[in-house]
Amino acid sequence: MSSKAKLLSALRIVLLWTALLIPLGLSVGSLCAFFLWALKAVTDYRLSHPSILFALPIAGVGVGLLYYWCGGKAEGGNNLIIDEIHKPGGGVPLRMAPLVLLGTIISHLFGASVGREGTAVQIGGSIAGGIAKLFNLSPQSTRLLLTAGIAAGFGAVFGTPIAGAIFALEVLALGELNYAALLPVAAASIIADWVCHLWGIHHTAYHVGFQGGSAQNGSFFHTNALLFIKVCLASIAFGLVSRCFARSIQFLSSTFKKLCPLPWLRPAIGGLLTILLVEILGTRDYLGLGVTSPLPDHPSIVNFFTLHHYTWSWFFKLIFTVTALSTGFKGGEVTPLFFIGAGLGNALAPLLNVPVDLLAGIGFVSVFAGAANTPLACTFMAVELFGATNIVYYAAGCFIAYITSGHTGIYQSQIIGYPKNIWSNLLAGRTLRDTHNLPPASIHKTTSQHE
Repeated sequence: MSSKAKLLSALRIVLLWTALLIPLGLSVGSLCAFFLWALKAVTDYRLSHPSILFALPIAGVGVGLLYYWCGGKAEGGNNLIIDEIHKPGGGVPLRMAPLVLLGTIISHLFGASVGREGTAVQIGGSIAGGIAKLFNLSPQSTRLLLTAGIAAGFGAVFGTPIAGAIFALEVLALGELNYAALLPVAAASIIADWVCHLWGIHHTAYHVGFQGGSAQNGSFFHTNALLFIKVCLASIAFGLVSRCFARSIQFLSSTFKKLCPLPWLRPAIGGLLTILLVEILGTRDYLGLGVTSPLPDHPSIVNFFTLHHYTWSWFFKLIFTVTALSTGFKGGEVTPLFFIGAGLGNALAPLLNVPVDLLAGIGFVSVFAGAANTPLACTFMAVELFGATNIVYYAAGCFIAYITSGHTGIYQSQIIGYPKNIWSNLLAGRTLRDTHNLPPASIHKTTSQHE
């Protein structure tokens, strides 16, 4: 092929992907803006009408029936999108976007402890799947566009476009990144985030005041050895909590399926348990997102960065969120994981004599890194949210939590590209879902043959 022909071919590819990524970013960014606006509106309504919580079981059944009658493959959620990227099959249904959008808004209106990332990712994947079908894209191009859809949704909903791009690549397989897809995926995430901001959406600002200290010779140095060791110790706890969160959802989801075979009825159980937890604890602090609190000094992500001490808030939020998600409420895991991580960092800070805002920020991203198996994306997220001054501590937290959480995760369709440690018997190429039912002896035998 001549140089001119190669140039024309490259130009056609650039124009094609420009025509694909711009509408993807515009539509996903706009839908995420509407979604975030709606979340604030329903949260404000719930706070001003607290008795609406008692209708949570009925609301859950309503969403369950909606998915039962109309959902089909859309019930697969984030895992369906990841599966389609690995092995394109029937595609991601376009109806996933309105279903998860409505389901999540209803969940938050009535007080379920769920997040928002799952909704944004499914909106992105659904729109990308629809565009792929419209243009009759090849399987390879469809996989790339679905990955860009994940990035667009994640980047727009959290206001972290670079973390969104890395997340979309990193979430597919443990230990692997497809850098060839980085440019189009980053473009989709940046466009979607930009559009979301143009709609007037403002993301919560988190302040980490810790900026390092002076070295012995008087020079300014960002990393202190003793502080670094303390951060590493705390990060082990962050990873263990990530593991506990993922395992708890898997165990309770299986348990509730056995107790109640009707999928549309299971949210009623979660709703009743949530009401019971509220009555036992005597507080509604653990309902919804928990980013801010209408009451001063009450547990919230923002308040975890202050000097107020919250010992067990992270644990209570874990219980509320696992209860809601394992019984079928729609939303996501990430914002509750932010709450759990920041809350745990706040609780550990005085015990380790570490600045509260610093350890809250590290916990914020590290628990998510361990649960989602995305340490690089979470390090970038910390930089985008808190600034780059403390990046060594953020990276250490995310990397250690990732290793400590083991081969568990909130996305069961993730492929194990490379096991997390050299002593693991898990085979590359298996999904996290596969490893749950694989006998240890069988894994060891197959691994030995592979080696």
